[in-house]
Amino acid sequence: ARARYEFGVKTSIATTNARCAGGQFVLGALALPGNPYDGHSLGQQLDQVERLLERPVRRAYVDRGYRGHGVRQDGLDVLVSHTRGIASPTVRREMRRRNAIEPVIGHMKGDGLLERNHLAGPEGDAINAILCAAGHNFRLLLAWLRELLALILLAV
Repeated sequence: ARARYEFGVKTSIATTNARCAGGQFVLGALALPGNPYDGHSLGQQLDQVERLLERPVRRAYVDRGYRGHGVRQDGLDVLVSHTRGIASPTVRREMRRRNAIEPVIGHMKGDGLLERNHLAGPEGDAINAILCAAGHNFRLLLAWLRELLALILLAV
């Protein structure tokens, strides 16, 4: 049994690191054609998140694929998972939250149809990634509004 041939476009997803009751918001989604090395895409993703949030990113928690990323910005700490010597308990605790992005990606693939793209070309890939991220955020907002409406109806 051979490995299944995969083709497509790599997508970079950035989320919040805070623990949220309803789920994590997607802050940035970027389609990266040509299957680039993970470390080469970090600068583009951080630029997109800073542009959308209009504030600098202080810490980026990444997996081992981002070693050797070469991103140097003032006030930015790029923390690679499974790295020794992280002394701060806060950073260590936040680093354990890095794996929380995996369910977000899984929900975007399953619920948001990130796995399936019907739009042609590199522009279609970029549009699909952005719309999947927006759809994920809208699903979180709708779930929150549903709970708020239930509380209002119970109070009346």
